[in-house]
Amino acid sequence: MYGLIWRILPGPWISKFIMALGLLVGTAALLWFFAFPAISPYMPFNDGAIDVGGAGGGAGAEGSTDSGEAPATSDAPEETETTE
Repeated sequence: MYGLIWRILPGPWISKFIMALGLLVGTAALLWFFAFPAISPYMPFNDGAIDVGGAGGGAGAEGSTDSGEAPATSDAPEETETTE
């Protein structure tokens, strides 16, 4: 099939190459902007199998406590009062 397209395109090989490249880019643009958005509602790629409700607050999350209090951060320096 590609040989048929190559033979149908007029001109020397450089012009055939440029036209073939233009056909490839045009086909990709048509698919990207029209065909793929038209079929995306019918594709199952966005159907998640994992329930993400309450993500980040579940048991076993890093830094979670049993009492519901916010975990203490060890990165922040503690403020101490000094008297001179």
